[in-house]
Amino acid sequence: MTDPYPLTFIPILKAKVWGGRRLMRYGKPMPEDAAVLIGESWELADLASTSASGGGGDAAHSVIANGPLTGSTITNAMRLWGPRLLGDVPFQAETRAQQTPHPAFPLLLKFLDAREHLSVQVHPSPHYAAAHPQAHLKTESWYVLDAEPVDGKPPMIFRDLKPGTTREDFVRSIESGEVASALATQPAVPGQCHTLPSGTLHALGAGVLVAEVQTASDTTFRVYDWTSEYSRPQRALHIDAALECIDFSQDHDTLPTQASPGSLTSRLAATAFYTIDEVAPTAAGMIFPSDVCVAIMGIAGRGRISSVRGHWPDVAISAGTTVLIPAAAAGDARLCDVEHCRVLTIGLGQFN
Repeated sequence: MTDPYPLTFIPILKAKVWGGRRLMRYGKPMPEDAAVLIGESWELADLASTSASGGGGDAAHSVIANGPLTGSTITNAMRLWGPRLLGDVPFQAETRAQQTPHPAFPLLLKFLDAREHLSVQVHPSPHYAAAHPQAHLKTESWYVLDAEPVDGKPPMIFRDLKPGTTREDFVRSIESGEVASALATQPAVPGQCHTLPSGTLHALGAGVLVAEVQTASDTTFRVYDWTSEYSRPQRALHIDAALECIDFSQDHDTLPTQASPGSLTSRLAATAFYTIDEVAPTAAGMIFPSDVCVAIMGIAGRGRISSVRGHWPDVAISAGTTVLIPAAAAGDARLCDVEHCRVLTIGLGQFN
């Protein structure tokens, strides 16, 4: 049996009406046809099915790009290595009985390039998901990599409703076509991280490029699609389902997080499903905790992940690279030879 080693993957590129071409800066191959706009690069995915308007309707299983498992999938690696890949990751009590002997990888990692506003949307809330087995929770975090003004307007993130907006107020804004005026906004600032729990109304604004960490779900309920603003083809809206899911209480923390100046490691997000830390390794590099599965997303500079004991070839990492270090390999892994390197390290929480 092949022993666990750090895995890289072939990106799954998704053309989007709101997409652009900036992911080329992060090493993603763009189609020769400049009219094809890429909105998402799925870096690590293990979904048995996707939505027609999200992932295209097909399954999405990342293909391994390095080492003995080259050409195989993350699904097969999960089956081959099991707990040697994931480590000791707990299940939520309410879903424990539903898990298969070989559960899917519980997170979906992406890079997103928004040339235009994404649709105003919400993902299933816990109570909605409990009543609709085909719907899956989606908590996500956006780390802003780049933010450029578009048509003289500052880049922003739409999150939640303006303070004091009730469900009835929002329904009226939908009926009158004035959804945008009901939305609260936050500046999109490179280096800041926005965490959006399931049930949060949101939209990524034009000009913003992010790294996204989310639970493994492709269920989205669209409320408003900027059809008139961008002369887009009409896409389906999901008003009734969205109204069931939106958290109108607005009692959760909405402030973005960012790395502390001069800090080597800063915690950016801690949810029930994952943690995100921004790490700026010193010249001495960094080691990883033993027996803990961790995903690495390169956001600046470069370095390499090496085996202290020489068990596997070095894995290069740079801005736009995603590497999954299995729990059984983590104690042997070291990030070294760093040059202006910054990475996001993503730890696993619970299966959703």
